[in-house]
Amino acid sequence: MKNSGEVLRFDFIVVGSGLAGLVFALDVAKKGAVAVLTKREVKESNTLYAQGGIAAVTSGDDSFDLHVRDTLQSGAGLCREEAVKVLVEGGPSAIEYLSNLGAMFTRSNASPTSPLDLHREGGHSTRRVVHTEDLTGKELERALITAVKAEKNIKIFENHTAIDMVLRSKMEGEKNGVEEVIGVFALDTSAGEVRTFMAPATFLATGGCGKVYLYTSNPDVSSGDGMAMAYRAGARITNMEFMQFHPTIVYHPALNSFLISEAVRGEGAVLRLINGKTFMENYHPMASLATRDVVARAIDTEMKRRGDEFVYLDATGIGAEKIREKFPNICKTLLDIGIDMTREFIPVVPAAHHICGGVDVDLFGRTSIKGLYAGGENACTGVHGANRLASNSLLEAVVFPRRAAQKVIEEWGPLNVRCNNPWSSGDATDSDEQVVITQNWDEVRRLMWNYVGIVRSDKRLVRAQRRIKLFADEIKEYYRNFLVTSDLIELRNITACAELIIESALQRRESRGLHYNLDYPFLLPDAKETNVVHPVGSQVQPSVFSS
Repeated sequence: MKNSGEVLRFDFIVVGSGLAGLVFALDVAKKGAVAVLTKREVKESNTLYAQGGIAAVTSGDDSFDLHVRDTLQSGAGLCREEAVKVLVEGGPSAIEYLSNLGAMFTRSNASPTSPLDLHREGGHSTRRVVHTEDLTGKELERALITAVKAEKNIKIFENHTAIDMVLRSKMEGEKNGVEEVIGVFALDTSAGEVRTFMAPATFLATGGCGKVYLYTSNPDVSSGDGMAMAYRAGARITNMEFMQFHPTIVYHPALNSFLISEAVRGEGAVLRLINGKTFMENYHPMASLATRDVVARAIDTEMKRRGDEFVYLDATGIGAEKIREKFPNICKTLLDIGIDMTREFIPVVPAAHHICGGVDVDLFGRTSIKGLYAGGENACTGVHGANRLASNSLLEAVVFPRRAAQKVIEEWGPLNVRCNNPWSSGDATDSDEQVVITQNWDEVRRLMWNYVGIVRSDKRLVRAQRRIKLFADEIKEYYRNFLVTSDLIELRNITACAELIIESALQRRESRGLHYNLDYPFLLPDAKETNVVHPVGSQVQPSVFSS
């Protein structure tokens, strides 16, 4: 892949165009020029596919204390309580902020001044989920993209796949000679060239890594790019073993990764076996309204015990009129494949959905490396602990990026660095063996699903670790010998994330929240985070920058 030779300088770089990235971009644009890099179209992100909504205290029947309590209970003792309080107390202002940007939320009647219509989801003790019908993410992306495109200080670079961080070592004599991030190398897939973006501050908001698993609710762009790049640069990565599996993904060949919002169960839908019997009451007092880890594990257990390929979600008791009113998109999508959810059961299975770990950040989005910030799903703020409470993620993607933007503006200083042809392809050539990438892509995802899924064991984890190392070594060699492509970049990243998940899972010798190990079914008395740090410089493009 040729180097464009061009170095694009900005005051801020944002990698990712979901809710977290666009919120951060809008706030820092008050200070200077912003580059937003996105792999596909600007609208393509995890946010676009979010159905449920935003958990926030907006009703007199609710309180900050209740929301905090529900979040801490869901997090199974691993939440950072201070971060949870910041999240919850920032809820009302986050809803106001989004409304001021033009986001239209569903209200109790046609009047724009009427109270917000609130859903209830698993793990919540009351109704608090603000939503736009069952297409909340789509509405948020619409409002944010409109605002971003109207901001003269923001430039969007579509079809730009980030490859690695641009690093510069600290001056000799400084502590440990730790690297600092001064930009991003990115592949412009339209032009077929690598471009160099430089800025004093880089914000990672690439979303999750659901594509690490064979079955996922995530879109194709969710290949863990931010986590993998930060890891290779030497940033601390935390709690990667906690992958949340959404319990109710439609099981049908005509639908790919389509989930049934948890709000459907919040309105009264129940889970049933193929024979029609309910079963969740055998696993938790809240039955079908239990948290996602409990529900997903129960479904997985019943499917394996009975040899069934799916279970049913029965929403018929909600009533046809209410279903059509509250879940129009879900209802229409199912009708398109011949399922009338007002009269028929919906076949569902669990699938990888949201990771609770990621790039370790403080309350202001700062990572362990100077110049690098992160927010949204690729960051670990600590609010989710060992299991995310439903609909806290969109709130997190507003509250913490806004705090990060405030801190970045306070700490911002110009970047005085020279460079000379920073990206080098060496002797790399075009590959004539694309099958290597597609084969490894499939094997990594299948390995993770079978060995590092909802229920784990030491034997499976050790076997997975041994095999993923072989894949990683093969991909590393391929990366050195051939010119980069978007498929190769994503394969490299999902493999790195797979390694992180496995290593973190092996560290946790207990079963807590989303991590369940048959060899350690008990809960240890002390809740401790898992951390992984990569030895800097062994996998990244060499830096050729000087002051």
